[in-house]
Amino acid sequence: MSKSTDVRILEARCTFESLDFRTPLKFGGRVVESTELINVEVDVESRDGRVATGFGSMPLGNIWAWPSAEVTPDQSAAAIKKMAQQTVELAEAYPEFDHPLDTIYRLSGEYSHMAGKIVQKMEIAGEFPELAQMVAASPLDAALHDAYGRAADMNSYDMLSEEFMNYDLAEYLDEQFAGEYLDQYTLRTPKPKMPLYHLVGALDPLTTADVQEPIGDDLPETLEEWIAADGLTHLKIKLNGDDLDWDVARVAAIDQVAAQAQAARGCSEWFYSLDFNEKCADVQYVLDFLARIRDQRGEAWDRVQYIEQPTHRDLKANPENRMHEAAKLKPVVIDESLIDYDALLLSREQGYSGVALKACKGHTEALLMAAAAQKMEMFLCVQDLTCPGFSFLHSASLAARIPGVAAIEGNGRQYCPAGNKRWAKLFPAMFKITDGTVATSELDGLGLGF
Repeated sequence: MSKSTDVRILEARCTFESLDFRTPLKFGGRVVESTELINVEVDVESRDGRVATGFGSMPLGNIWAWPSAEVTPDQSAAAIKKMAQQTVELAEAYPEFDHPLDTIYRLSGEYSHMAGKIVQKMEIAGEFPELAQMVAASPLDAALHDAYGRAADMNSYDMLSEEFMNYDLAEYLDEQFAGEYLDQYTLRTPKPKMPLYHLVGALDPLTTADVQEPIGDDLPETLEEWIAADGLTHLKIKLNGDDLDWDVARVAAIDQVAAQAQAARGCSEWFYSLDFNEKCADVQYVLDFLARIRDQRGEAWDRVQYIEQPTHRDLKANPENRMHEAAKLKPVVIDESLIDYDALLLSREQGYSGVALKACKGHTEALLMAAAAQKMEMFLCVQDLTCPGFSFLHSASLAARIPGVAAIEGNGRQYCPAGNKRWAKLFPAMFKITDGTVATSELDGLGLGF
């Protein structure tokens, strides 16, 4: 059933923007020192003749989305950029008026074929991972939702009900969602503020004694300085996953530094999330790690809020990696494996008890997975891809509009603050942190909210 607010794409443009990191970030065994943003603009026209332009932005994220021993980072970056461009061209050729959910849902059916042609033409070994395809297409997805709301002079999160959507959620998920729409799983006003998860990377200094080469740019350089400056209450800890002694010692050291820094400012409650970047061989590693943390530093154990996907992202190829025992102790969230609804169902079978939502997988996909996770009463969190500027605001808007999400990850301010400068002037309380929270109440404008 068509709606007067349905839009068709008139024109779409894709550009790229390079940013150097302020300090290196190590995860999954690799060190990243720069990023490149995919920026997309989309002009749309609604059925009732309104015209608007939307914007979307996302880091390439190839190191995370396309880890490979056969494909170089330069090759994977080039392929993702090529797919981002071709996705925009595909969208321009789509002639129909639709709700953005339907446009993206239909366009995504071409992504796999498009990706196959790209790796073949570029003579790249292996397949173009579906996760990398999603990252490449995510700026278009965001831009279309943004333009859709602007054309109607509304916030896009307020256009997810039966009044605006052409199909119920059973069209995208399964029959248990018949008669339901996304307004049931999203908020009409953003949460006024949310705690910010600060990343503690494997290379990040904890105290001044750990600083080998000072940066000298007036920003904090150690964990203790960040806690004092930003009033942090949520810390995401990067771990190795293949060195139990180091991982346990790292958490203990972070907890000791955090305890001293929090005591100095009179804070008695803070939280950790743990990220092994899929490097754990099996769930037993996680169980051994948790047991040692609990025995050696019980306070740190109590502060663990959740654990990110600890083992290999290919769930079908590794059915033995079941998380049931770990999930009895702490929420274990699916992350890299979450590429569609079927993957979510499989992760549930394998014992995962939570879901990590990411704007880099696409705004449409994030909304649908958020609905499914709520229906299944799973733990919810929103994470970023070292997102600066617009991409961070987009990620934060999702967290602020989805019930059950308690905090928002945002480490762009640590590693590439240059990408925040323009946006920080428009939304200062989203980037200037003093009490460990971001003012998501600012994200209530047209389109995606900012």
